[in-house]
Amino acid sequence: QLQLVQSGGGLVQPGGSLRLSCVASGFSGSALDYFQVGWVRQAPGKEREGVSCISASDGDTYYSDSVKGRFTISTDVAKSTVYLQMNSLKPEDTAVYYCVADGITTVQAMCTSAVGNSEYWGQGTQVTVSS
Repeated sequence: QLQLVQSGGGLVQPGGSLRLSCVASGFSGSALDYFQVGWVRQAPGKEREGVSCISASDGDTYYSDSVKGRFTISTDVAKSTVYLQMNSLKPEDTAVYYCVADGITTVQAMCTSAVGNSEYWGQGTQVTVSS
């Protein structure tokens, strides 16, 4: 059973930066060799949004238009860890961020048509952007 444990997040002023981390454990070898991983966020009163997803095995990457150019997803396969570097944060980035993983769904689908259907989820991390 794959487990995703998140860290990072918190309160930051507009224009600031935060980094989220997610460690995948409970799998023989590096989970990132077998699973697509990504970040999904949920803000109150808003639809769930696929922020960024990545396949460490082939480098396929997706970013939502709302974060493109500001957020960067990356992986450390040896540590089975996925990161989300968030720069130039805006109040509209305020949400609970979830790390997700799936062994079948494509990167594109994980963050768009199948957002919310990923097989594995982290515990969620609050990110609040406010002055």
